Amino acid sequence: MTMVQEMNDRSTPKRPEDKLTIWETLRRRPEMVTLTILVVICVAVSIINPNFLQPGSLIDMGRASVVTGLFALGVFAILAAGGIDVSFTAIAALTMYSLTKFVITVAPDLPMAAIIGIAVVAGALLGAVNGLLVHGLRVPSLIVTIGTQYLFRGILLAFVGTVWLMELPPQMTAFGKAALYQFQGANGVTVDLPAYFLIFPVVVGLAWFLFDRTLMGRAIFATGGNPEVAARLGYGQRVVHVFVFAFAGALAGLAGIIHVSATRMANPFDLVGTEIEVIAAVVLGGARITGGTGSVLGTVAGVLLITVVSNTLVLVGIPSTWQRLVVGAFILLAAAFFVRRKQKPKQRKAE
Repeated sequence: MTMVQEMNDRSTPKRPEDKLTIWETLRRRPEMVTLTILVVICVAVSIINPNFLQPGSLIDMGRASVVTGLFALGVFAILAAGGIDVSFTAIAALTMYSLTKFVITVAPDLPMAAIIGIAVVAGALLGAVNGLLVHGLRVPSLIVTIGTQYLFRGILLAFVGTVWLMELPPQMTAFGKAALYQFQGANGVTVDLPAYFLIFPVVVGLAWFLFDRTLMGRAIFATGGNPEVAARLGYGQRVVHVFVFAFAGALAGLAGIIHVSATRMANPFDLVGTEIEVIAAVVLGGARITGGTGSVLGTVAGVLLITVVSNTLVLVGIPSTWQRLVVGAFILLAAAFFVRRKQKPKQRKAE
């Protein structure tokens, strides 16, 4: 919801006859549409294949949502500010591979907490470069981040390395193996809910506080809604641009280290091509490409929807090659809904 909508809702007196219809509720809270679709899919899949509700399947989906979810929260910040970023996977790849190689060759005893901290700071610095370029060049962020995506990947492959690192430092391996919960299925296979899963809900809570309870959150939505009005209100555009891209970069660096620890290898070619899936999750969560709208809850719902679709198609007998078709259909439906909800009630009645 934009700041202008919130001000209008608060300033408009409520009349007894003003009852929220289902359409008005969905128009104001588009993430409810995503949550509804998610529930419907889960119920349908569980009816078709009860194995969907097995702890092993749920743990697999929870584990798969961590990296995508961290990426999505960063992308949401940029979309809310009226921009778009396609370089976050390149930031993650450059950070995770460079840092892993550094730990192996230079600092094998570096604590895991320090590794995570360095990854977050390095990712934030690379993201800040995006923010400075977007603000300084005054060109669309899509163009800038396409350029930096190639730049970061070029630096990685040309100067850092192209060889897969198959043996990680023991502290990174231990971090990836640490389990919160273990489940043994009927076939004897043990499935672990990794400890790093806790990072995602913690970051979700911090993001919610940032966007809903701080001045920076208001500045981000105001900038995405109308940059000129935001500037007149005193919100520094340069600060906002650098902050949202640095925030996305920090989460990308964190996601990269988690990805390496989870897969137990550092592949410089990993994560390529996942940008559209992440952006789709944010859009399905209610954020508009034009900026100024969206919510952390909606972003999480979009991530869960993408994760469920990716992991349940095979369970119901649909080939995995249909995944992009299904996600594309959801995006088109979401786009139609968001266009429709922007129209005023009188316009819809006239139609």
